[in-house]
Amino acid sequence: MAMTAGDTDTQIFVGKGDVPAFLTLALANRHGLVTGATGTGKTVTLQVLAEAFSRAGVPVFAADIKGDLSGISAVGEAKEAVVKRAADMGLAYQPDEFATVFWDVFGEQGHPVRATVSEMGPLLLSRMMDLNDTQEGVLNIAFRAADDCGLPLVDMKDLRKILDSIVPANARGNGDEGAVPPVLAKLHQLAATYGNVAKPTVGAIQRQLLVLENQGGAKFFGEPALELKDFMRTDRDGRGLINILVADKLMENPRLYSTFLLWLLSELFEELPEVGDPAKPRLVFFFDEAHLLFTDAPKALLEKIEQVVRLIRSKGVGVYFVTQNPLDVPDKVLAQLGNRVQHALRAFTPRDQKAVTTAATTFRPNPKLDTARAITELGKGEALVSFLEGNGVPAMVERVMMRPPSARIGPITPEERKATMAASPVKGKYDQAIDSESAYEMLTKRMSDEAAEPGAPAGGAPAGGGVLDQIGGMLGTIFGTNRKRGERLSTGQVIAREITRSITGRVVGGVAADLGKKVGGSMGSSVGRAIVRGTLGGILRR
Repeated sequence: MAMTAGDTDTQIFVGKGDVPAFLTLALANRHGLVTGATGTGKTVTLQVLAEAFSRAGVPVFAADIKGDLSGISAVGEAKEAVVKRAADMGLAYQPDEFATVFWDVFGEQGHPVRATVSEMGPLLLSRMMDLNDTQEGVLNIAFRAADDCGLPLVDMKDLRKILDSIVPANARGNGDEGAVPPVLAKLHQLAATYGNVAKPTVGAIQRQLLVLENQGGAKFFGEPALELKDFMRTDRDGRGLINILVADKLMENPRLYSTFLLWLLSELFEELPEVGDPAKPRLVFFFDEAHLLFTDAPKALLEKIEQVVRLIRSKGVGVYFVTQNPLDVPDKVLAQLGNRVQHALRAFTPRDQKAVTTAATTFRPNPKLDTARAITELGKGEALVSFLEGNGVPAMVERVMMRPPSARIGPITPEERKATMAASPVKGKYDQAIDSESAYEMLTKRMSDEAAEPGAPAGGAPAGGGVLDQIGGMLGTIFGTNRKRGERLSTGQVIAREITRSITGRVVGGVAADLGKKVGGSMGSSVGRAIVRGTLGGILRR
């Protein structure tokens, strides 16, 4: 295992004050917290920790809010201040670079990250769209009805089609209640079984979906869906791969950002097997701007977050929250974070003073240090640290200077980013979206097939009518009709309408299905099986 001066096989060197500060690898999955005001060095600390975990063979995932973290993929520069800080700690500065994969929900500055609508689930999707309780209930009905009818939800058009289809015919108010294909009748019956579905509620959800699409969220839903094993790689030297989520544009929609990261955590929780307490984590997950996760989160969601944070430790995953203020993290979650790095806080307001007091009281006291006072006096790059010791008890808080990163501090150039992506181990795997056959195509095809069957217009008039009546009805269907709203069609018009719908439906549905099919899609041939959703609405894949 490739290590550098200061590291050992069981610990990583983080900084030095009166004594060196080490983070024990076997306790790194007990989670952590990095806090401090803007400009105090949180991003550099995140880079230092990510580099150290990578050297120890631990893959890392981190969001890059400002673009500064991208420098971890480039060789460091031996600047005077960096070399001096390393020398003060007894280290010889060694410029280095780390194997990095860039990811981007929008597919612009990294490999696209996608999930299916089914994987996201109704709970997280409701939070993403800020739905109320009634709207969330209808969304749950849509998911359940799709499952019961074997209609996989992959992308936005699938969800839109299902939402439109569960509205009962007599609630549409379009005077077209006569002929309902059996598949729609089944969806209406299921929706009625699970609860009333009102057209205005579905309309409100559809409008929120439009907002999400306009914000670029539609690019996130589709295939090929992300395989988490691609996060958990090592390079040929045994170093952990560093996965950087390009989040500068994603941060324009904070709810989408926080829900996306929460979805990733839930997927890790559901898919990874139990490993107990390994010698080192299987993955370390840095959640930057963590306050966005907890802002306005309903009680039920906060309970689920607490549960995931508490239990994901046994999957070998360490979660490190990065935020400005320790008050941003709920107490029940804060209690799970054993490894702490506290940068400077400024006590200008009563809330700031409360934050300083809170931060000071969460550390194990050091009789040689006034913790509350030290928090306000820390310089850039300095921090108060307290890591878990061998028996799982927090060490006494120490004031240390954080070690300098080995890779570049600051962003890389667009040309360097392109070169890194060209050498990526997942190049070509996710770059091209695939529109596979799913709920939209399947439902369209089934409706057209059922409408084409003999005597298909369920609830319609018996077949019959003269030839002139049928020809007139067909022309009326194609070119329009002057009948009044709600006026019943003649027998010939009903038959002609259904024939025309069948023909056009087969053409559109067949073309869409042929273009969308692919072998081995993430839903594949499993449309008939039940979709089992876990703690936060992810899908338990087989």
